[in-house]
Amino acid sequence: MTGTPIAPGAGTSVRCVDLHMHSTASDGSLSPEAVVGAAAAAHLTAIALTDHDSVAGMASAREAGARLGVRIVTGVELSAIDAGGEAHLLGLHLTRLEAIERHLAVFRESRRARAGRIVERLHALGIPLTVDAVLAEAGDAAIGRPHVARALVSGGWAKDLRDAFDRLLGNGRPAFVPKYRLTLGEAIGIVHDAGGLAILAHPGPSGTRARLEALRGDGLDGVEVLHPGHSSEDIARLSALTEHLGLLPSGGSDWHGAKAGPRVIGVMRVPEMWLARQDDRLRASAAHVA
Repeated sequence: MTGTPIAPGAGTSVRCVDLHMHSTASDGSLSPEAVVGAAAAAHLTAIALTDHDSVAGMASAREAGARLGVRIVTGVELSAIDAGGEAHLLGLHLTRLEAIERHLAVFRESRRARAGRIVERLHALGIPLTVDAVLAEAGDAAIGRPHVARALVSGGWAKDLRDAFDRLLGNGRPAFVPKYRLTLGEAIGIVHDAGGLAILAHPGPSGTRARLEALRGDGLDGVEVLHPGHSSEDIARLSALTEHLGLLPSGGSDWHGAKAGPRVIGVMRVPEMWLARQDDRLRASAAHVA
């Protein structure tokens, strides 16, 4: 049972934010400007644009936000390894983009190399997809498996994105190639170097007290408590643990622009107060350094 979604725009007397969203700067289907427009239509007061390995959409998102009255939190989503498994980290409130861009450029190049290896595996399966076709789907975005999937659909080698992942691109499938990942501790360090807060993304059942305590020791600032993939039990446990451990709560829809499924913009109704708490932590940290 996942967290109960509430329709965007419902209960607008409660001021809400969405601190996990994607655009065409990575694997979303809408431009940064269109994402901000959708946020305004959903009566959100603020959003974080958290594209995978990219901050390329931030300038246009901020411009749209200023025009539409939506605060834009500068963010990114990084992939990492923790205890042998995959983990994702959100970097929120980034202020030194040049610091993180050096790392992101390396990550994006590794994504391009990975796409080439996936294409090689597809060739071995008799599917003559080209790297150029994948690049055409990605445009200026950080390349990911969804772009390969779209190219497969466009070329007639898959019925739809689900078919492409189920038969070819998903973990353990014949064309799967793992991507380069940092350790979670390294990812936390990169976010801090860029002036941001490090938020563990959608930990679900793996968000145990022992794990969160260990990550707090590595510098973790907060946890994504509200996410469409979390059960009500996950949300209750993570809420209690963040308070007990002094970590910041965060949340978002993980929206990619799709019109179906549980990931709908603003679906988790993240209270604006949580964003205010993040702001307070940043101000306290700045005052301590000063």
